[in-house]
Amino acid sequence: MTEIEQLLARVDSKARHTRPWGRTSLPEPVDAATVARAEAALGFPLPPLLVELYLRTGDGGFGPEYGLLPLLDSAPADEPAAVVQYLAHRRSGHQDPEWPWPEGVLPISHWGCAMYACVDCLDPEAPVLLFEPNADDADHAWYVDAASLTAWLRAWVDGTGWYEETNQGLDLAPWPGLRGRTTRAPAS
Repeated sequence: MTEIEQLLARVDSKARHTRPWGRTSLPEPVDAATVARAEAALGFPLPPLLVELYLRTGDGGFGPEYGLLPLLDSAPADEPAAVVQYLAHRRSGHQDPEWPWPEGVLPISHWGCAMYACVDCLDPEAPVLLFEPNADDADHAWYVDAASLTAWLRAWVDGTGWYEETNQGLDLAPWPGLRGRTTRAPAS
C-alpha cells in the first residue's frame, strides 16, 4: 500500500467516525462524470488527491471544522459547493478589484466568519491556503495553511492542525503568490 493509499484509508476511517457540526451521515462519493463536469466548469484540473477524496470518501461533509464542501452540487440547506463558491468569488473579485480571488484557488472547507481553507489547484504540490477576509486588505488575507493537501489531511487525521485547541497559537506564513494569481475574472 502506498503512502497516499495509507493516508486515504486513515481519512476514510476518521470521516466515517466523526461528523462535523452535527451531520448525521457522510454524503455519498461523487462519480467520475461529476468530477469531469466540475473541472470543465472551473477550467482547470483538480489535484489527484482531492479527486480521490471526492470519488472515494464522500462529497464533502468530513474534515476539519465544518468539513469539506460538496464538490459541484449541494442540497438547498447546505453551503454552496466548492465550484459554485470559486466561480462566485472570481466574479466578486472582478467587481471589487481590491479583493481579488486568485485564479485556480478552490475553496474546499469553510471555517466560519467567511474564512475558507482553499487548495491551490495550479501548483503541483496543491498547497492549502487559509483565506481570512477579516484582515484590513486582501494582501493580508491569505496564508499558507499547509505545504500540500497531503500535509493538510495528515494534520487533520493526526490532530496536529493549527485549529486544534493545543495549537491555536501557531502563526501561519503569508501566501506570497496572491498578486501573481489575481488576473481579472471573466465577467458573466
